[in-house]
Amino acid sequence: MTEQNTRLGILLMVATTFVFAVQDGVSRHLAANYNVIMVIMIRYWFFAGFVCLVAARQPGGIRAAVATTQPGVQAFRGVLLSVEVCIMVAAFVLLGLVEAHAVFTCYPLLIAALSGPILGEKVGWRRWAAIGVGFVGILVILRPGFGVFSPASLVALTAAFCFALYGLLTRYVSRRDSTATSFFWIGVTGAAVLTPPGLWLWEPMSAGDWGWMAALCVLAALGHYMLIRCYEVAEASAVQPFAYLQLVFASAIGVFVLGETLDPAVAAGTCIVVAAGVFALIRARKRAQAGPQGL
Repeated sequence: MTEQNTRLGILLMVATTFVFAVQDGVSRHLAANYNVIMVIMIRYWFFAGFVCLVAARQPGGIRAAVATTQPGVQAFRGVLLSVEVCIMVAAFVLLGLVEAHAVFTCYPLLIAALSGPILGEKVGWRRWAAIGVGFVGILVILRPGFGVFSPASLVALTAAFCFALYGLLTRYVSRRDSTATSFFWIGVTGAAVLTPPGLWLWEPMSAGDWGWMAALCVLAALGHYMLIRCYEVAEASAVQPFAYLQLVFASAIGVFVLGETLDPAVAAGTCIVVAAGVFALIRARKRAQAGPQGL
């Protein structure tokens, strides 16, 4: 068993969020010039090879990684994640990194809200209050009714919902399957489901953009590897609040590299959502430590 090291876990989570933010910037560049599904398909081909390599190095090899008593749920998780990635990358193109990530930050609140009806978990009044405050923050970002709301924001909101559902299903399958098994299924299933439409929508890519594509594949594999190591050395509840740093890094890339602007309302709403999300994560951790009597 890997020795727990919370400080190392936090450092790995911070590094992971930075890598994923850079990955998002590269994804935005490629998706602005080529079909989104084709770009994500190529990324998933590399990702599938990566998960197969990881599985082959584990005890029992690929045969052990693929073994599951819930193949339907595992396959659905893989499809859902691949669809979410495509939707989110499309949101990067439509909204930019800053606003897309600002809307997407609501996914932990969606997980908290849906954990009751889907997983049967108890959600105390404090977490419900945090969920309510968080969605006030989303309204501040979207500003419906004031002539500023963009229907494109619904694209990022749809991605957040898909990712929240994926997170809940990941919790569900983890009750019987190992992390290695769940990791293997999302890589292979995603590649399988994206390949037919990706090949159908294939577009020639310039030599320079093939370089960016190679960078995207390496960044995706590196980010996932560091995330696995992060959860191996530290409890998820201890490091998860630091995942919000991806928003900070992605916004910095959007503003300073891609020339996007940071709207004051988007910044204010995002602060509200992040504060509510961190509070919900802290309450969930305290409840887990307190046992079934905790709120």
